[in-house]
Amino acid sequence: MKDAPLRSLVLIAAFTALIIVGAIFSFPAPWNPVVPFTLSTLFVILAGLMLGPWRGAAAAGMYLFLGILGLPVFAGARGGIQILIGPTGGFLIGYPLAAILAGLIATPHTLFFYILASFIGSIAIYIPGLPWMHYQLTGIVEDWSWVSTWTKYTLPFLIGDAIKALAAAAIAYSFKDRIA
Repeated sequence: MKDAPLRSLVLIAAFTALIIVGAIFSFPAPWNPVVPFTLSTLFVILAGLMLGPWRGAAAAGMYLFLGILGLPVFAGARGGIQILIGPTGGFLIGYPLAAILAGLIATPHTLFFYILASFIGSIAIYIPGLPWMHYQLTGIVEDWSWVSTWTKYTLPFLIGDAIKALAAAAIAYSFKDRIA
């Protein structure tokens, strides 16, 4: 029963819903009107840790698919392809990669590997996110540089991302024998 297709679909749907809830309840950063604070990244990492790499990526992918269809699942209850091609789209594209990496790295089910997987999964979101953000803002904002991208769109979010990574690791570790 552990690998039953229906069980997998229910778990993927449940984590897709958690990612949506984490995104909808967002608030803008006071210094940054473009990238909001959300809990969606916590649930993306949690999906990878608890469901494994492929089902976790399926939950993140379903979230993106629903958003592309226009459902209001992205931060601030927005939807549509324009969100993915906008400044924050690269971060969203990093969600499936984050779930895959978190799920693969957490294979030895120890707290150490859950923490390591959570941090690497969080970093994976920045891999497509920062270059895309930089590309979007170069030419729009006068004198935009990589330093500007780093100081406005990375540094201020690192503490929150670290807290979310630790929370995801702790939650997944406490449920490690109950879900996947």
